[in-house]
Amino acid sequence: MASTKASTLAGAVYEQIRREILNGAYQPGRRLRFVDLAERYSVSQSVIREALARLSEQGLVDSLPQQGFRVVSLSLKDLNELTEARCDIESLAFRYAVERGDMEWESRVVAAHHRLASTPTAVDGEPNPEWFDVHERFHRALLEGCGNDRLLGVALSLRDASALYRHWSCPIGHDYTRDVAAEHKAILEVALARDPEVAASLLCEHIERTTAALRPVAASQDEAS
Repeated sequence: MASTKASTLAGAVYEQIRREILNGAYQPGRRLRFVDLAERYSVSQSVIREALARLSEQGLVDSLPQQGFRVVSLSLKDLNELTEARCDIESLAFRYAVERGDMEWESRVVAAHHRLASTPTAVDGEPNPEWFDVHERFHRALLEGCGNDRLLGVALSLRDASALYRHWSCPIGHDYTRDVAAEHKAILEVALARDPEVAASLLCEHIERTTAALRPVAASQDEAS
């Protein structure tokens, strides 16, 4: 019984720390000290250790030998390489989807966009986790019409790798003037208009906007390390 309770507590703390990392409460590269976190969340250091170990497995924190844990740092090289790969691969998959997608694909894309447009980006002043879920479903729907499972798999794996960057674009990159809803609407419209070249171009601009917000932060971290 005690073991179950401890596991439940560790799970709750894990969710809290994960949410705060995604929301930018802990800056990239920040050391996560057991004593400080145990006091903040009113739990034992062993609970904190278990939660941080899970976050390390997800790539949200780094485990440092003999030093504990820290929030993952922003790497300008990784950010640029990931963006380049995503623009090449995702735009190709989207171009194929626009060319090959059938009416069922169109219906899924329209439905996914409607759900996205109807979901608030924030709730009570905090980023809405549901928005990120429906946002991912919309982008996945855009790519699913490409007709090439291998290409789709690579594109989706690159999207998974960039999830943290998407979460950090506002709280860390401070990109508060972005009209992301207008970007999504424009992408939907060119998809339905069956214009593959413009569709690919708009998707690349959409991807690049997140990177542009985070580049200065990544560059400053690189200089400091």
